[in-house]
Amino acid sequence: MKKFITLFCLLFTLLLSAQSTYLHCGKLIDTKNGKVLNEMTVVITGNKITDVKKGYILSSSEKDITIDLKTKTVMPGLIDMHVHIEGQLSPKRYIEPFVLNDADVAYNAQGYAKTTLMAGFTTVRDLGGSGVNVSLRNAINQGKVIGPRILTAEKSLATTGGHADPTNGRKKTLMGDPGPKDGVVNSVDDAKKTVRQRYKNGADMIKITATGGVLSVAKSGQNPQFTIEEIRAITQTAKDYGMHVAAHAHGDEGMQRAILGGVKTIEHGTLMSDETMELMKKHNVYYVPTITAGKSVEAKAKIKGFFPEIIVPKALAIGPKIQQTFGKAYKKGVKIAFGTDAGVFDHGENGKEFGYMVEVGMPAIETIQSATVTNAIVLEMSDKIGSIEVGKLADIIAVDEDPTKNIHTMEKVSFVMKDGVIYKQ
Repeated sequence: MKKFITLFCLLFTLLLSAQSTYLHCGKLIDTKNGKVLNEMTVVITGNKITDVKKGYILSSSEKDITIDLKTKTVMPGLIDMHVHIEGQLSPKRYIEPFVLNDADVAYNAQGYAKTTLMAGFTTVRDLGGSGVNVSLRNAINQGKVIGPRILTAEKSLATTGGHADPTNGRKKTLMGDPGPKDGVVNSVDDAKKTVRQRYKNGADMIKITATGGVLSVAKSGQNPQFTIEEIRAITQTAKDYGMHVAAHAHGDEGMQRAILGGVKTIEHGTLMSDETMELMKKHNVYYVPTITAGKSVEAKAKIKGFFPEIIVPKALAIGPKIQQTFGKAYKKGVKIAFGTDAGVFDHGENGKEFGYMVEVGMPAIETIQSATVTNAIVLEMSDKIGSIEVGKLADIIAVDEDPTKNIHTMEKVSFVMKDGVIYKQ
């Protein structure tokens, strides 16, 4: 009993002596209500927000610190629902699997992770890599390296010859016959096994390539590549293991199969029809547009030799259409989850997506909500992230201007706090 009392007193003393940080915010974006508040104070103790008050509140303790953000606009840390943290697009992309070791990939990835965090993205959903993304997530969570909170799909799921088949474009002697262990599905049984393998490998969610893609060394960028039965087997098995499913999709038929099959998000959605938009609304499926990636592949396709020849016509045909499709889907009332496909363009430039969304009609405040409260809902993390409220994790960023007046300020984040730790000031 004496030991218990001593321990209780020690913990109570530590609690009383805990240092707090006071952020004096010139403007504060209330993402839940879509409002910009003036002259606010946010108090952080440990890794949690402990108070949010009107005015510039001063602490009575000498141990506490105050940070002057009176000329800044403060908001919750941003969430990007579509990144590929392991790599970055370059003409060397298609030779790298043959020359880079996992250690090389990991070394590069931690640099990309730090760059992403410094751009204001405190949480990301990594939608496919080699599996290094799982180790990187763990290293960040353990405080070994600096980066955003990562939720990862580990390896994307494909069909034989499909967009995420890891042996596409290789000579026959190197193709082999990849199966569920490699994330390749060719039956309902394969579908179940490959989801379970991802779970075993440490994935947080599942990503399928429901149609062809732009950057794979394969002819079609839009054909459907899974049967609806396979997709249902994937989503049902994923649900059993506590995971949701994201679906890469450019072509309309593949999108419809994915929606009816039970996926949570559609990525890219380039050739989405009105009928598909209505299906998304009916089945509560979110659209992750990735406009920045579309613009990037279009620009790179015009550089001779940047891509293998089979990719160029796909990039020129699909890349320019994403922004227009997004604008139409938003106006039709499809739910929008912010995501960029960073890695297809340089990591750290994720903030450009906000401007592209505003260009085709989404109000600036709603783009910020899509990257905060909406994405927190999709990730089922609304109790932890997405808004600046008492009890939530202290993921907080600031920009120099009011983004509701100049959305491009989102491209230059000047203050970053994640889990109560300041990484950029």
